[in-house]
Amino acid sequence: MESYQIKEMEGEAEISGKGYVHYKSWHETYAGLIDEEYLQGVTLESCIAMAHRWTGNILVAKEEEKVIGFAAYGPCRDKDLPEYGEVYAIYVLQAHHDRGIGYGLMNAAFGKLSKYPKIAVWVLRGNERAIRFYKRYGFCMDGSEKEVVLGTPKTELRMIFERKQDRPSF
Repeated sequence: MESYQIKEMEGEAEISGKGYVHYKSWHETYAGLIDEEYLQGVTLESCIAMAHRWTGNILVAKEEEKVIGFAAYGPCRDKDLPEYGEVYAIYVLQAHHDRGIGYGLMNAAFGKLSKYPKIAVWVLRGNERAIRFYKRYGFCMDGSEKEVVLGTPKTELRMIFERKQDRPSF
């Protein structure tokens, strides 16, 4: 039996916990992938402030009372995919990787996005762990790319999930 729960984010402790996971995960995930100076500018305070500004459509994974992961979701922001849903972000603290928490968060986000037949996600080129996770879940690259500036220009790749596919079990 798993020792974590997934729920909609609510309350000050969960909002601040989501901010901490966002901060810590960025530093764990993107060190060496994005400009170090830019990454140093991603502070705990800025992530907690962002968590307070954006409180809707967030699921948190908690172990006891500690937030250990989160997923953000909603309608797709890409103008060329008006009928799609999107997983905007999904992060799990590195100490909790390989326990199925990301899969659980993705399942919960998919439940919230149930009206959408297709789901999009953007992933930073070079983030091989995330790319493997999305492919294992059933996402496929659709060939779309966009430039993001994270200190220096980087490329994000779009992946799409079509609900007709069976999801793997982890």
